[in-house]
Amino acid sequence: MSRFPRWYGANPLHLLVLICSLAVTGYACVRLFAQRPVEVAIWLVGAAVLHDLILLPLYSLADLSARSVLRHRARHMPTPAWINYLRVPSFLSGVLLLVWFPLIFRLPGPYRGATGLTDAIYIGRWLAVTAILFGLSALLFALKLGRIHRQAPGGEAQPPRAPRQPSSTG
Repeated sequence: MSRFPRWYGANPLHLLVLICSLAVTGYACVRLFAQRPVEVAIWLVGAAVLHDLILLPLYSLADLSARSVLRHRARHMPTPAWINYLRVPSFLSGVLLLVWFPLIFRLPGPYRGATGLTDAIYIGRWLAVTAILFGLSALLFALKLGRIHRQAPGGEAQPPRAPRQPSSTG
């Protein structure tokens, strides 16, 4: 068993989870293709084209722009990997927008009957959730930054300063 991680590259639990996820994905594909094969194939090709030709260049450009704008900092001060504190809330907000865009942008559809709510509330709620995500991310970044700056340059935490003792030769 000690040779398995060297041969496979990870522990056996990783392989088991990978096989289970592939089995679930295969089952879903078989069920979907059995009912609507043409629509599923069009959706998969469209999703790949949309992601690779439109979305990937857009969020790569956004990431590059954020790095170039925010790269100016004091060189002597250590900082955590700040870009992830922008990437995670941006990703989560984007996924929410992708899932709920018909309701957020008030597109016509059968959604009102399904939810029982008017479509006027979704944009405000999405913006509120996005603001909360970025606020929590900023708070976590500030806490991480504070913890880093409390540490000494060598990486060890600085002990609290002892009060000065009066000298006896005075």
